[in-house]
Amino acid sequence: MNIVLWIAQGLLAAAMLAAGTFKIVTPHDKLSEKMKWAVSWPAGRVKLLGAAEVLGAIGCIAPVALGILPILTPLAAACLFILMVGAVKTHLDLKEPAAPPGVLAALCMFVAVGRSGILP
Repeated sequence: MNIVLWIAQGLLAAAMLAAGTFKIVTPHDKLSEKMKWAVSWPAGRVKLLGAAEVLGAIGCIAPVALGILPILTPLAAACLFILMVGAVKTHLDLKEPAAPPGVLAALCMFVAVGRSGILP
């Protein structure tokens, strides 16, 4: 189970790191062309969302990998789950496919539950 959790954490961290970095480094006007939801968000809020995703990605890997406060890994995954549920709602409201954030939300929940020690 540990190997499966590491694979899930790696996939989740890679996706969140890529998405968050994209939101941080892309200018707001260019981002608004690619993502409809960004039009109604101020640039600072988009950057803050990107920073949360990057920090969540780090939180999904670093605490368990370093053995320092490993309880932060399931907390980071749970926080990313909340972000992804919001992303699903946003995509559904805009009549866009909600499968990508939905899959990421499921991955977040799997990592949160798996690393919390609830499962044997």
